[in-house]
Amino acid sequence: MREVVRRRYQDLIDNNQPLPNLIIADGGIGQMHAIREAVEDQLGLHIPIAGLKKDTHHRTQTLLYGFPPVEIDMPITSEIFRFMVQIQDEVHRFAISYHKNKRSKAQIKSQLDDIQGVGPIIKQKLLRHFGSVTKIKSATIDELAQIVGTSRASTIYEYFQANLSL
Repeated sequence: MREVVRRRYQDLIDNNQPLPNLIIADGGIGQMHAIREAVEDQLGLHIPIAGLKKDTHHRTQTLLYGFPPVEIDMPITSEIFRFMVQIQDEVHRFAISYHKNKRSKAQIKSQLDDIQGVGPIIKQKLLRHFGSVTKIKSATIDELAQIVGTSRASTIYEYFQANLSL
């Protein structure tokens, strides 16, 4: 957390971008302290920090502000409380989408991506014909050449022979 926050605000400083008037953490005291260490101790900035404290069911309970953090009681029906919850919901939505996207890209990646000269089209042709990377590994040069040509077949065959443990 400290590293991400420090890099983010250092980037703003380096690019002469405006700094925020308030930083709101999607967490409680621990996140607030990490942010304070990065912003104040490491960068020498003085930006107020607030945190969203959650209850035992991970629902926003109250707003924390300052150091040491003080609870700012807000009625759960107030506009400001609903606004804070919307911010928190958006942060969660963004983080979940980011991690799902990252995982799905990792699942699409295969050993074929590491072979020089095998791009997305060749990869698709091979997988469509053989059905799996395991079957491509066990194919002969002649079988591969029928799909991708002699030169590329030789490259693929040699790659898998040199990396038998993969």
